[in-house]
Amino acid sequence: MLPPDEIRISALRLTTHIGVPEEERATSQVLEADITLRIAARFEAMQDDIAATIDYAAVATRLQALSAERPRRLIETLAAEMVACVMEEFGAQGVSLELRKRILPETDHVAVRLVRGN
Repeated sequence: MLPPDEIRISALRLTTHIGVPEEERATSQVLEADITLRIAARFEAMQDDIAATIDYAAVATRLQALSAERPRRLIETLAAEMVACVMEEFGAQGVSLELRKRILPETDHVAVRLVRGN
């Protein structure tokens, strides 16, 4: 059996208020996400019809809006909400997501990773 076809969005920038201390949440931060969407149909079966796939521009716009909706304390919370959104609103069969935050000194970033669905 072949693996599912995928759509990938790399380094999507998300502006949000996030952090455990209230002072950290007071200022917006830019996080980055890599999202892999697994879809039901094979690409060759789509016959060049956008209705047969997931509109990645719409996904990116929706995830940016979701991240800006309200403050959160944990990147884990935002990551879980993002994955649920893509599966529920866009019909992805599966989603892999890595969400990165640049917060710790002497590191490039801290990341959480979720894999859900098929």
